[in-house]
Amino acid sequence: MELSSSLLDLHLSSSSERSCPSVPLPPIAELLSQLQKELITSSSISETNALIGRVELLFRTADPNWLFSSAKAELQETYQSLISALIGCAALPLCQDDCNSLPATAYQSIPSRAVLVCSALRVLMGTLGHWEGSGGPGLGHTGLLLTVVPSVCIFAVTHLQDELWTNASSRAAAQSLQVELLRAGGWRDTSHLLMGDEVLGGVLDILQPQLTKASWQRCEAVKLVFVWILLQVTRPSLSPHLPRLLPPSLILSDHFRPENCILGVRCLHHIVLNTAAADLRQFNRAEVLYHALFKHLYTAEAAVIQLVLSCLLDLLLVLEKAPSSSTRLKPCRHDDVLHLVLTHMEVEQKVALRRVYASALTRYVSRMGVAVCRHLRRVERVVLGYLEVRDPPEEMCRLKMLEVLQQTTRAAWPRMECRLGALLCCLMKMLVDVSSDSELNASVRHKLIDEAVLCIKLLDVASHRKIQSLLRQVESGCCSSEVLGCLATVSVATER
Repeated sequence: MELSSSLLDLHLSSSSERSCPSVPLPPIAELLSQLQKELITSSSISETNALIGRVELLFRTADPNWLFSSAKAELQETYQSLISALIGCAALPLCQDDCNSLPATAYQSIPSRAVLVCSALRVLMGTLGHWEGSGGPGLGHTGLLLTVVPSVCIFAVTHLQDELWTNASSRAAAQSLQVELLRAGGWRDTSHLLMGDEVLGGVLDILQPQLTKASWQRCEAVKLVFVWILLQVTRPSLSPHLPRLLPPSLILSDHFRPENCILGVRCLHHIVLNTAAADLRQFNRAEVLYHALFKHLYTAEAAVIQLVLSCLLDLLLVLEKAPSSSTRLKPCRHDDVLHLVLTHMEVEQKVALRRVYASALTRYVSRMGVAVCRHLRRVERVVLGYLEVRDPPEEMCRLKMLEVLQQTTRAAWPRMECRLGALLCCLMKMLVDVSSDSELNASVRHKLIDEAVLCIKLLDVASHRKIQSLLRQVESGCCSSEVLGCLATVSVATER
């Protein structure tokens, strides 16, 4: 530690004695290189903390023209090495295998180290940003700042996460570092920062070796940083980096742990939404995504199914036109997805999955349009089955099924007359059950009744006004006055 201490003390004393310009300043590259070596080889926590403090003091008090006055290539390499050494002081321990996560005790010393490193990097970003903003000579935005930003950005994002390796202090320090980083380059936010190919490319250069199928599980933070970064990148900045963003997303989505699979599907959905359809169809990428997502429809995890169905709905428009807007008569991928969803819905018993399926079915039926005729039998069985089962307290499944029935009746009305008996009987039974359910919230009950009555009115129109004769068979003693009043509105509408 002797060389770095003497050089640092020499410069700090020279900085404080501006009246003595005759004192020669040591080359900054030599000083930073020695500091970097000592950070790597330090043997104790106290020694490392002292070195980090000296680095911060150097960046805080030294003359910026001296700090950033070296030749371009030498300056970039030296600063990048020093920042890597600083970040390494708060590096997360690696997992020994791919199956087990590290215990919380393995990260006990990380937050305090991260606070010190964030502080030093924040001072560096502030000094560098102020120097470049004031027109200082040197590399400008095309050099040193863009060289060090990717590493600093990844470090800040790592310690922004609410995970085992962070606490309130370290997260606050990381947030301050991120703010200073954006201020240094004049970026509005992280999305603006990552719009530049230099920064995003530099970030991916660092992350990509850690995101291979064999290595991504060794560090708990890598997947979270990758997902956070990817979700900040929007079109048109995402497309040029698609070959580097797609493989890690597919690896995550293919993992057996639901939490990792969810992260991967979120990434894939973001890619679909922010990439031009032509780029997705190139090299059959869209086909690869479709098959990767379709197999997840066989999982029993509600959170995964919800994301997959939403992602598939957007991806299918990349692969083919919506059936509702096409004259194509043959079944397509929309039919494949809807067929499988309806098959699973018929036998599903888990409440969470039933709600996810019911919510997604409305969007798929709306997309199918008149092509839903190819699935009418299954749709009818699903609607009848779901309307018979209570789903308190929000009754989401019943409400969604009523919406599906309305959409189906509007789109395939010529085919609904032959199904009138079963559907009307089910709707009447539900009306009676709902009106007598004292545990049901009043607003939910009214909404259910209103939606059911609307379904009856639509069926009446589709059946050429045959509802009237069937409603006359309803005896006043078998249902409440509220139901009778609702049925009366159907009769009035029919007469009109």
